Amino acid sequence: MEPTIAPNAKRRPMSEINVVPYIDVMLVLLIIFMVAAPMLVQSVPVALPKVDATPSQIEPDDNTIVVTVDRQGLYYIERDNLSDVAMALVDLQDYVGKITAEVPATRIMIRGDEAVAYGRVVLLMGSLQAIGIQNVGLITEAPDPEARR
Repeated sequence: MEPTIAPNAKRRPMSEINVVPYIDVMLVLLIIFMVAAPMLVQSVPVALPKVDATPSQIEPDDNTIVVTVDRQGLYYIERDNLSDVAMALVDLQDYVGKITAEVPATRIMIRGDEAVAYGRVVLLMGSLQAIGIQNVGLITEAPDPEARR
């Protein structure tokens, strides 16, 4: 015997989407990104000199080494896990020399604090030139347009 459905009891498909699980997932992802974002940026704090210059379109990648000279004149390489360790100039020369020997297209960019003695940056550039690196860039910040007024 077949069950029969009364003519008054119509079954309609449910046309509502349950969004609660999506909101839960979104909030979990938001928390993960909020916790992980500060860990992605690791660098030595420096006050870069502000210059009015045309910005270059160089994107940092695996072929870029950023060398930082902080306020005390200490050298740091911002690559891999070396960004928190101050290096002697000789050690920095060895590291950069090995990297550029393996990948000759490696770019060297220097971030120098505006309070550091000019001679420390020139000494760094000279030591890089001594190991055969000719193309070195300097990183600066654009001046605040509001400060000019």
